[in-house]
Amino acid sequence: MTFENLGLVEPIQKALKAEGYVTPTPIQAQAIPHLLEGRDLLGCAQTGTGKTAAFAIPILQNIYTARTEQRGIKALILTPTRELAIQIDESFAAYGKYTRISHTVIFGGVSQNAQTNALRRGVDVLIATPGRLLDLMNQGFVRLDSIQFFVLDEADRMLDMGFVHDVKKVIAKIPAKRQTLFFSATMPPEIVKLSDSLLTNPVKVEVTPVSSTAEKIEQSLFYVEKRDKKHLLNHILENKSIETALVFTRTKHGADRVVKDLNKEGITAEAIHGNKSQNARQRALANFKTRKTRVLVATDIAARGIDIDELTHVFNYELPNIPETYVHRIGRTGRAGADGKAISFCEREERPYLKDIQKLIGKTIPVIDEHPFVNATPVPTSSEVYSSRPKSGSSGNSASFKKKWNNNGRPNNNGNRSSDRPQRDSSQSTAMPSRFSRY
Repeated sequence: MTFENLGLVEPIQKALKAEGYVTPTPIQAQAIPHLLEGRDLLGCAQTGTGKTAAFAIPILQNIYTARTEQRGIKALILTPTRELAIQIDESFAAYGKYTRISHTVIFGGVSQNAQTNALRRGVDVLIATPGRLLDLMNQGFVRLDSIQFFVLDEADRMLDMGFVHDVKKVIAKIPAKRQTLFFSATMPPEIVKLSDSLLTNPVKVEVTPVSSTAEKIEQSLFYVEKRDKKHLLNHILENKSIETALVFTRTKHGADRVVKDLNKEGITAEAIHGNKSQNARQRALANFKTRKTRVLVATDIAARGIDIDELTHVFNYELPNIPETYVHRIGRTGRAGADGKAISFCEREERPYLKDIQKLIGKTIPVIDEHPFVNATPVPTSSEVYSSRPKSGSSGNSASFKKKWNNNGRPNNNGNRSSDRPQRDSSQSTAMPSRFSRY
């Protein structure tokens, strides 16, 4: 099947050819015909499958062919993050550039003036994040009584980020008679319940098993102590064939710390997370896309909003505590059928997270045990720490405990370690082992 077989109007076909689109992805091939007929749709698809085009193309065509002079917002796309909203807006611009269909994007973190000016001029398609949309609705800048098409994108992410109540407030303002498109990468019970309340006799499209990872992504796992993660990351990045890398942390502070450590080693890196201004985030993303910056360090808020061509490596510097997030993170590479590598670091405290991830994806992540930090002193187990603690009322064991374990619960090295990098035998080669060099 080609896009020409889908019965698209000439302006959209022209735009798709300009973008180099020839063959639709599975979700596009399955969804577009039903959406052109006006059916509601429930789509379960992992990130990177082409679902933005799957809903943007039929919405553009349906608005174009209706040729109504009615003013007001005709389509609303609700999405959880600013980066994803911008990406969707760019897609509508690309696919609809010959249709004269107007669109704009609104999100928080920036001045609302440009956004409200665009709304005053009138738009056909509005892409929005929930918080800013409700804010502008309350101010009277947005009315949703003319909505014909409603898309709830990344519904499970909405749930994770606590946006469900905001979403319900928005839905309450939309006409009951509409076409609704519901997309989610995973289908936990709460999402199934929400979809049942929104959709009427929907077509169900599931192009991959729930929470599966793309087959072309080569996954690997490195067991490493927390204190050695920064050294291991730097060691891997000594491989100059890794031209760009996206590194994920769980916290904003952690992202900033990784950037600081990489910059100290002469590796260009920038962070992107919720504490950064929108301008700073866009600048960091632009620098990464143009390869001015080699490493982009991100928190999970950016896990689905970053779309980088030819991104070969994703690092889980810290494993996510929500297993579905792992799928979203590594989905930033291996897009559009390309190869990709997903490298995960795991300290002892993260092993329960690893167990949940491997259970979700239905496979064991291969372990790489040939690296300079694999033989570092292990973190003591809880039983070891407990057995070394002084008993109540006993002062004689206290000195023994302090001698054996430091304040961080790690073995004392009697002051012999001058830094937190593990000591190596002087005869140990610093070259990458053959198995390790491919990363």
